[in-house]
Amino acid sequence: MILTTTPQVEGYRIREYKGVVTGETIIGANFMKDIFAGIRDIVGGRSASYEKVLRKAKDTAMQEMMERAQAMGANAIVGIDIDYETIGESNSMLMVATSGTAVVI
Repeated sequence: MILTTTPQVEGYRIREYKGVVTGETIIGANFMKDIFAGIRDIVGGRSASYEKVLRKAKDTAMQEMMERAQAMGANAIVGIDIDYETIGESNSMLMVATSGTAVVI
């Protein structure tokens, strides 16, 4: 499956638009990661634990979107948008939502 944030795929002609597809995932960050991330924020640097959670959430949402596109008979998704939000009490959960247009090229 070809995935792109652009509205078309260079070198290919879109033969059929199948429709909008989405993928969503919500992942909670656990207590220990919060503590270590807080310490990391105080002393500076990157929070590897949060980066790992963020990548996992994005990968899960993208996979869900691809599965929906395949079920529609698409072989590519164009115009992909990825949104990240914190939700829940004290912003303790991370939501990643992906969307794009399923197409046949």
